[in-house]
Parts: sequence; structure tokens; C-alpha cells
Amino acid sequence: MNISHIPKLPIPPSLLGSEIGSFTEFTVTQRMPAIARRVIAENNFPSEINTSLENLATELPTGFLQPLLNDTAGDFAAWNTYLEFYKGQRWVDVPWFFAETYFYRLILEITNYFRPGVWQGVDPFELQKSQGLEASLDSIILLCEQVNNWLDNSQSGEKSNQTALIALLYFALWGNRVDLSLWSAFESDRSRFDIQTQLAHILVNDALQVTELLISSHGGRIDFVVDNAGFELVCDLSLVDFLLSSGLANQVYLHLKPHPTFVSDAMIKDVSYTINFLTASGNQQLTSFTQRLQENIASGHLVLSEDYFWTSPLAFWEIPNSLKNELANASLVIVKGDANYRRLLGDRHWNFTTSIADIVCYLPVPMVALRTLKSEVVVGLKPEVIEEVAKSDSSWLTNGQWGVIQLVV
Repeated sequence: MNISHIPKLPIPPSLLGSEIGSFTEFTVTQRMPAIARRVIAENNFPSEINTSLENLATELPTGFLQPLLNDTAGDFAAWNTYLEFYKGQRWVDVPWFFAETYFYRLILEITNYFRPGVWQGVDPFELQKSQGLEASLDSIILLCEQVNNWLDNSQSGEKSNQTALIALLYFALWGNRVDLSLWSAFESDRSRFDIQTQLAHILVNDALQVTELLISSHGGRIDFVVDNAGFELVCDLSLVDFLLSSGLANQVYLHLKPHPTFVSDAMIKDVSYTINFLTASGNQQLTSFTQRLQENIASGHLVLSEDYFWTSPLAFWEIPNSLKNELANASLVIVKGDANYRRLLGDRHWNFTTSIADIVCYLPVPMVALRTLKSEVVVGLKPEVIEEVAKSDSSWLTNGQWGVIQLVV
């Protein structure tokens, strides 16, 4: 891998909320205010907290960034440094990725998440996370049953492992859509995972190369930059479980958020909650799955880690050396989800046909991005693919119906 500290290409401008008619504008002026108001509706915060949340919601479309007050969090000084550059600017005029990450950080300050007291450590998005998990229990049982079957056959050769890995990569990709079409294949022949309809929606598909890399890395370490809690996290943990339990990986590091952000992003406590919730269901398939996860956590084969970089507004190429050196121990880094993909590209206006390898040339090891498209940022597409998808679906960039599995080695 050809290492550079930053992309090899000139860096284009950031996405902004002031781009009229863009999804970015819609997010800053409508989606983010709705999220702040949902925090009010879903929690029992006192009136002064709710008033501050409502003020935040009201000021997003046309108002200015408010400063961060000292709330004793470990990233407070860093945020003051990040904010220095954007003082006195409107929410819609600062880079979108900055606006979003700061918005979620501000919600935590307003709700006293870091302050000693009754609201310390209370996740303002807890309800949505737990409901998402509970709603997908039937799908989780089917998935775990399938993983258990694959593990029973995992010693029977490379071919069956490759089939399982490709299926699990697709689950990790589409996990935020608890889509029953994923299950149609299991009805008649549970040994095969035939998802032609899903395949047609993967605009770049390096799944085969990824599985070849995983199989040839002979029990190395895999690092996984996690995205959402809920069913998506279970899909990620299923892939992790298969890698560890089949011996394809000796160790997996999960990189999780140190505090709530982007509504459903997973933290260490969400992994624990998920394992406990599935164990409590009493279902035998789920118990086998959670038992293996717990044993791997206890033995150090599965490491749950967190870092403030993952909740910062920084581009991936601004990764601190300590974290970059940590990732260098892996044979592959799996980067999940839309926000992490935006971080990989610095959330900038790259041409959609730009080579992803020319941008993501700053990581010390191979990287695969598993991402469903939910923002107007994507690279590595062929012109004819862009033309075809744009004809068939006008909101293909943002509706979460299209995905990429992109490997950079």
C-alpha cells in the first residue's frame, strides 16, 4: 500500500448546508431540528433542558453556532480548538460534517450528559436504539441460526467459508435495512444465500477480493470501525463472530464511539446491551452466539475500544498518530456506514468517478468501506454506472437503497 499522509489529489471544497436544494441543506435546516425535538419528546428532561434543545432546533436553519461551555468532558479542549475557525458563522455556512458532529456534541452538553448529576451518562437516543433492537428480534434469530450453521461447516473448506463471508459482508452492508427480502433465500435452501435483488443495488462490489484477503490473512487481526447500534450492530457482530470462531481472524478490534452521536451510533455500552438483550431472550441460537462473543471479549480476542477521534469533525486523514499506529496492527480495516465513509473522503465534493485509492492512500493497511449511500458523497464509480442508476432512481445518492463495498489495498 502506497502511504501518503493526505489524499494524492487536490482537495475539493466541503459540502455545506447553504447549497440550495441539496440534501445537505435539507439536513441542517429540517432533519437536524427534527432530531433535537425528538430528543425532547423521547426523554424526561426538565423544562430548562427542553427549552435549550428547542432553541437549538429553532436556530439551525438561519442562526449562528453557539459556543461550548465547560462541561468537564475529555474532548472539551479539542472542541474549543475546532470551533475557533468557525466562530460567528451560521450553521449552514460551516462544513456539513462539522455542523453535524458539533450538533450532536452540543445536544450532550445541553442535556448535561457529562456533568455530575442525575442526567450524567443518560443517552438521549437510548429509546431509538433499544426499539430498533427489539423490533428486529425475529430477523436476528434467523441470522444467528444461519451463522451457527456456517460455523458448523467452517472446517469443511475454503469454499463454504467464502460463501459465508460474502453473505456476512452483505448483511453488514445492508444491516440498517431490516429488509425481509434478505431472508427469501433461506426459505427453500438455507445453505445458499441468493440475493440477486440486493446485488443489483451494489454499485461497486469488491466482496470477493475482501473474502480472499480475509482467508489469506491466516488468523491475523481485523479492525472494525463500527457504525450503528440495533440490527446493524448484530450484523457486524455476526461477521466478527464468524471471523473469530472459524479461526480466520485471531483478534478483532471494534472501534466504537465514546459518547452518543448521530442518533444510533454504537458505543461500548450498546455492545453490552445488545449481548445482554439477546441472552435474555432465552433463544438457543442467540445464546450460542452471545456466549461466543462473551468468551472472545473475556479472552481478549474481541477488544472493544473507543476514541474521541470518532466523534470529532476531523477527516480520516487527520487521524492522530496513536490511533493510526493502532490500526497499523491490522491486516484489514473494515469501515462501516455513511458517516464513516464521509470521514474517509473528508466529506468533500469529489467527482464521483475519482479513484478511492487516490484519496484513501493515508491508511497504513488495506481498508474496505461497507456503505449504503445516504449523502451526496461517493467516489470510485464508473461513468456508465452513474448514468444508469441516475436514470432509474433520482434520489439514489441519499435514499439508502444503493451501496458500495470498496477495497483499497
